[in-house]
Amino acid sequence: MSSNEQQDVKNLTRRKVLTAATGVVGAAGATFLAVPFVSSWQPSEKAKAAGAPVEADLSQMQPGQMLTVSWRGKPVWIVKRTSRMLELLPTLNANLRDPQSESSDQPAYCKNTFRSTKEEYLVVIGICTHLGCAPLYRPAEKSADMGDDWKGGFFCPCHGSTYDLAGRVFQGVPAPKNLEIPPYRYLSDSVIRIGEDPEEGVA
Repeated sequence: MSSNEQQDVKNLTRRKVLTAATGVVGAAGATFLAVPFVSSWQPSEKAKAAGAPVEADLSQMQPGQMLTVSWRGKPVWIVKRTSRMLELLPTLNANLRDPQSESSDQPAYCKNTFRSTKEEYLVVIGICTHLGCAPLYRPAEKSADMGDDWKGGFFCPCHGSTYDLAGRVFQGVPAPKNLEIPPYRYLSDSVIRIGEDPEEGVA
């Protein structure tokens, strides 16, 4: 084989190697471009977490105390009601717009005086049903700014709506409905999972 022929063979071999290498790099680049594109079809971890159930430990709560947790971007209040609070709730029915939550699309387990699965604990979304303001927790009876008839509850400073300690709205205020009860279930006596109905834990 002449030197010219040998040189041609080397050039051909070199071209094949370069062509193959270019193809590999191109394929790799296309893969890297495709991965973010395909990944964008999947929901982000933040989006998954936004609708996920959340758990709360109630073991350190004292009677009368309120704990706030966030679920789906909303404040969820958990109130450990005292025996006095529970005693007063039935006495307020005549002053409430919907004492048994009959007119609202709420879980069956909140359609009672206490609006809960365990009387001691109220679990409620802390957003006023009028225009979405955040009511204040006012548990004390006969507080100076709420009047002698006040038996404890929630007061919305935006437009004056009031709710009792079961989240039931009083008559004659702007709010049209009781505070919303989220789905929830107890994992144990002291741990609650918000975002799941009780039936979801039944095998």
